[in-house]
Amino acid sequence: MVELDLERDFADRAYQLLVSLVVPRPIALVTTVSPDGKINAAPFSFFNCLGANPPICAFAPADRENGVPKDTALNIRATHQFVVNLVDESLAEAMNQCSASLPYGENELVRAKLTAIPSSIVKPPRIAESPANLECAEWGTLQIGGNRIVIGLIKRLHLREELFDATKKKIHTDKLFLIGRMSSPNWYCRTRDRFEMQRPA
Repeated sequence: MVELDLERDFADRAYQLLVSLVVPRPIALVTTVSPDGKINAAPFSFFNCLGANPPICAFAPADRENGVPKDTALNIRATHQFVVNLVDESLAEAMNQCSASLPYGENELVRAKLTAIPSSIVKPPRIAESPANLECAEWGTLQIGGNRIVIGLIKRLHLREELFDATKKKIHTDKLFLIGRMSSPNWYCRTRDRFEMQRPA
């Protein structure tokens, strides 16, 4: 096996190597609002759910090249709220449009032709076209070197009706076709190819 030293020889390649290796990654299309009510939407693939008691998720918004935090991080720092909108195949291109670097305060949802709808208990809107939305309150933000990790308490979960079995209180995963992030800069995957393995007793 090849051994790569990410602290020294390959420190400048750590991002490119890791995002090509740790795949697929789920995508959070995060909506936030500024203190004066301007909507921001941006996708992040350094994202996952991390626990259920209480329900938490985390994502990592990086800084801009000039060292200024991106709009998502600025808005969460000010308001302590955000919504994670999950991305399925039908939402892929619009999500990609939201990754454009726009001036602070300019609404990416307008550019992507997506619909903002009110959330139940947080100020940032949900995206109507998303198959599922997680309303979150910031639990805390960790700063580890140049990394910022936002941890959110998931307060509400919204799902398309056809995705939820109310009797069994289960999600119809066979109807959920999310996409995943693959290697940088432009690769994604579909999640239709699945297989099942029973856990050993």
